[in-house]
Amino acid sequence: MNKIKQIPLFIIAAILLGVKTYIVYRFYFNLSIESIFQETILIINALAISAFILFLAVWMKPKNQKRYIKYVSLVMSLIVFANLLYYRNFTDFVTIPTLFQVNNAGDLGSSVFSLFYLTDILLFLDVILIFYFARKETFPVKLYSGLFKRKLIVVSLAALALNLTLAEIERPMLFKRGFDREYLVKNVGIFAFHAYDMVLTASTQSKRLFADGSEMSEIEKYVDKEIRSTNKVTSTDMRGIAEDKNIIYIAAESLQSFVINKELHGEEITPFLNDLVEDSYYFDNFYHQTLLGKTSDHEFILDNSLYPLPNSAVYFTHAQNEFHSLPKIIKQKGYSSYSMHANNGSFWNRNTMYESLGYDKFFDQQSYEISDEHSFGWGLEDKEFFRQSVDMMKDLEEPYYLKMISLTNHFPFEIPEKKTTIEQFDSNSTTLNQYFQTVRYFDESLEVFFDELKESGKYEDSIIIIMGDHYGISSYHNKAMAQFLGKDEITPYDEVLLERVPLLIHIPGNENNQVISQVTGQIDFKPTILNMLDIENQNDIVFGNDLFSEERKGFIAMRDGTVVGDDFIYTSEVCYERSTGDIADDSNCTDILEQAMQELQYSDEIIYGDLFRFYNFDKGEIIEEEVE
Repeated sequence: MNKIKQIPLFIIAAILLGVKTYIVYRFYFNLSIESIFQETILIINALAISAFILFLAVWMKPKNQKRYIKYVSLVMSLIVFANLLYYRNFTDFVTIPTLFQVNNAGDLGSSVFSLFYLTDILLFLDVILIFYFARKETFPVKLYSGLFKRKLIVVSLAALALNLTLAEIERPMLFKRGFDREYLVKNVGIFAFHAYDMVLTASTQSKRLFADGSEMSEIEKYVDKEIRSTNKVTSTDMRGIAEDKNIIYIAAESLQSFVINKELHGEEITPFLNDLVEDSYYFDNFYHQTLLGKTSDHEFILDNSLYPLPNSAVYFTHAQNEFHSLPKIIKQKGYSSYSMHANNGSFWNRNTMYESLGYDKFFDQQSYEISDEHSFGWGLEDKEFFRQSVDMMKDLEEPYYLKMISLTNHFPFEIPEKKTTIEQFDSNSTTLNQYFQTVRYFDESLEVFFDELKESGKYEDSIIIIMGDHYGISSYHNKAMAQFLGKDEITPYDEVLLERVPLLIHIPGNENNQVISQVTGQIDFKPTILNMLDIENQNDIVFGNDLFSEERKGFIAMRDGTVVGDDFIYTSEVCYERSTGDIADDSNCTDILEQAMQELQYSDEIIYGDLFRFYNFDKGEIIEEEVE
């Protein structure tokens, strides 16, 4: 015991923090550890970075050493804990741009609270012990010789070098794949990931300063060859079908396709939507393509046919960019553009971004009468949201494009018992158990909207589009999801299929309704709407195809590196046959993977460099000098 008490405090703190961090990696995050080699790397990265940071204390005077050890341990623990809370909701890790989205925090309410577990208190036990040891001087804190300090730094740097070397062996070009945050954390740890993210953020933020428009030449050539050529062959049956009609788009919060035409406890989960599928164009192989920006990412993709960013939300980081968005283009057809969402106008920075995108007016929560009777979860319940929205629609300038964003079916999917009409699912996941109840409530709300729209006399003059904006149930709940789907486990292939969200295009009076099963995604929304309005837009820079066109580029790209092709799916570095889920030779996925990565890169260049300021969309040519 006396020998143990001679160990310096900074070493005790490093060991406690390192062990705690490894425990969180291994047993709190859902990281896939497939070999002893990966396990070894995980242990090394947890201990190496903790040692390196806390060993710096030896360069300080004893009094400052204590402060440094205590508060660095606390801060590093808070970083781990913040990532854990974020991971429980999004199965992802916090990035620097995400931290600047703090004005969203005030609206999270019970969503954040539900992510806390009582046992999380134990994650701060090491911090409590370190503060206690420092106050009681249980372990020595003293001045050290220069030789000892240098040896200590060499040892800690050697540990970091070993970690990076093993990580490179396990995952070659690891830092070239910044989109794959799980692999970064698994191989170099949370703290090294955040350091890398800071460098990456600084680098991307500087790209606008150095952009001169020359980058657009290569991008335009690619779009002309791979996208415009296919968009010329659009569906003649659908061309102009929406002319002079109001287009009402409903963003169905967190709605995934796995609930459509499915039952729970012998009841249909979504009875109204199931009926509507029979009376609409229904896309049953339609994928959301969002990432960190979630609902705002989906809005960005729909309005621009560009991809979201890999480590931030465009709505926050690039709201002042020049965009050639859907609301701006349809003005040439005399269309007004509106958005309705009974939430804070600053949430996801919508007030600013909508102005950049060209919306004429945003009806946020201040436009609605919100009472306790009609509020729960994130705010105004969907039934009342749709009722009040229909009243406001009577005064909109027609024809219009209207985006309505629902709210009730939002994580953590809480709903008062008196408003439920289906029993919860029974699994180890409270999130999934409650999800079916709020999905049913949204389904009932949608029926209310259709009834109100018909009563207002606006139904026949409208085309109504309903789409799930992003997933609601993350892979963190795979065990419960496997139970619901009747599977032994959820494989990476299954996870991709769960990224499908419903898309229904309902045209009153239309008799050609059908289920369309070709692979499609949110990137295809903008070209589709323009074709339905018969707007020629051959000079546009987009990465999507008309949903109704039979000639398509053949894949849907995700920001996490997943690619869904007509015949094959690439995810988690494995190529699968799309129809069966059987593992296929990697060569089958090479072409779609390379093209998808190229598109994602081009889209990033457009956003980071604000390149549309160098492009004349009327003439379809690059502007040689930026117009101030």
